[in-house]
Amino acid sequence: MAHIPDGILSLPVLLGGGLLAVGGLALAVSRLDERDIPKTAILAAVFFVVSLVAVPIGPSSVHLLLSGLIGIVLGLAAIPAIFVGLLLQAVLFGFGGLTSLGVDVVDIAFPGVILGGFAAPLLARTGGVVAGFVAAAVAAAAVIATAGCVSLALALSSTDYVPSLTVIALTYVPLAVVEAIVTGVVVAYLKQVKPEILAAPPREVLG
Repeated sequence: MAHIPDGILSLPVLLGGGLLAVGGLALAVSRLDERDIPKTAILAAVFFVVSLVAVPIGPSSVHLLLSGLIGIVLGLAAIPAIFVGLLLQAVLFGFGGLTSLGVDVVDIAFPGVILGGFAAPLLARTGGVVAGFVAAAVAAAAVIATAGCVSLALALSSTDYVPSLTVIALTYVPLAVVEAIVTGVVVAYLKQVKPEILAAPPREVLG
């Protein structure tokens, strides 16, 4: 349930999420290097496809996010990449919602960007297996952070959601394991064959 549908969240939560998403998009676009546009578009397409496949678990459902991997590879550019994927899913398939789009962007993109940014200096200094383990930890933490953000958005919208939040959050645990494995393997491979494809550490981007 990382894609929150329309009509679920309260107006203050929608407005808050929308403002954060707009700010993140503006910052990311202002710092987007045109050389990174192709890989940003490719990962936006990957996110669009993989996150359409939802697997029912208990009272909720989960789907691959790959936000940790996208954050590691794209850095801030993960925000517009995920925004485009979410927008197309909402418009073409009614997956998620348009009014909740800002909150969905914050819930999914921001954890990957933030955690990927923290891990970028370490990933730049390590290679192979170690980088894979670091990336796996980022991916798992990003999924758990998304679960926390979704739960917070629901709880702030209505106390009626609170009793089910623990169950909903627990559905993300198997997803965190799967994403850790996928991201760890992909990043370990990229570090061996094309390490320059990974996002530069934040200071390098700023400097």
